[in-house]
Amino acid sequence: MGHATTPPGTERAFIPVRIFVLTVSDSRTLEDDKSGRILADRLEATGHVLAGRGIVKDNVDAIRKIVTEQLDNENVDVIISTGGTGLTGFDVTVEAMRGLFEKEIDGFSVAFHMVSWQKIGTSTIQSRATAGVAKGKYIFCLPGSPGACKDGWDGILAQQLDYRHTPCNFVEMMPRLDEHLRRSKS
Repeated sequence: MGHATTPPGTERAFIPVRIFVLTVSDSRTLEDDKSGRILADRLEATGHVLAGRGIVKDNVDAIRKIVTEQLDNENVDVIISTGGTGLTGFDVTVEAMRGLFEKEIDGFSVAFHMVSWQKIGTSTIQSRATAGVAKGKYIFCLPGSPGACKDGWDGILAQQLDYRHTPCNFVEMMPRLDEHLRRSKS
């Protein structure tokens, strides 16, 4: 799979993005949260800003409360959650987030499964990784395993959250994500 290259002399500068990492779990704490730590370490290693980390129980109302707080936080551009994307009755991250999305990013799930397929084959079908846009910010929902967080970051988000990535990336669209909200105020 080839990527377009930027012509010499037209290189873009890296733009750091402020990212909040949310772990959805009934059993983890910040101290033993490997998946959240992996995401935090990777985003900081690439030059982004860790805007904060949180842990929330597998509960739709609790998830929506903390995510809504971060959507209203001027110091957060992106929210990445880990956990709660499976098929059990306790896995409610997708339901909580979809209730907040203004637009769903269908291709994120497809891309995640393509990356995951290479590592775990058909077992990827048990994940409901998803993403969307709300209040002018991106929300990405990854599974709770450390491997899935590595796959989601290394295989998709590291490139799409890099303004230098061509032919297109999520960062270059960020100023326009809330156009509809600004238009309705005027």
